[in-house]
Amino acid sequence: MKEYVWLFPIIFIFHDMEEIIGFGLWLRKNKLLLLHKYPKILKTYKDFSTEGFALAVFEELIICIAFSAAVFFTDNEILRYLWLGSFLACTLHFLIHIVQSLIMRRYIPAVITSVLCLPISILILCRCFTTITNIYFAVIFIFIGIIIVALNLYFAQKMIGWFTRKMRLKPLI
Repeated sequence: MKEYVWLFPIIFIFHDMEEIIGFGLWLRKNKLLLLHKYPKILKTYKDFSTEGFALAVFEELIICIAFSAAVFFTDNEILRYLWLGSFLACTLHFLIHIVQSLIMRRYIPAVITSVLCLPISILILCRCFTTITNIYFAVIFIFIGIIIVALNLYFAQKMIGWFTRKMRLKPLI
């Protein structure tokens, strides 16, 4: 598993660059569609700016690198499973983008890199899952890793709005 830990930050930033570059443009271009079909999305992103979004991605990348470094340098079993849970959450994130694009029947920022990263991520997960020695122990800490990612995603989204308002940046929509 140790040979895969540094692929996580690489895959993460590759994917998130597509989101950072295209998200604002896509939101503005699809504002009417979102207003009529998905108004909750517009409400969620009303205080988002590209700069705030990039800050949140940076914060998430730091955590991703920290998890990867901790696993690489300590080889601690608990940290390995937390890393595996966070990488699994990232992989599920790719799947969510693909499903979103299929539901909306159009390109959304992040779907191209999601399609490219999903098979590689599944392969990495399969190889890592074969190294599990205690399934119950692994499931607990993998689940905790997923929860950490979910809580951090919530925090990151709040940080985007806070940063956009604090810096008086122009919101995306």
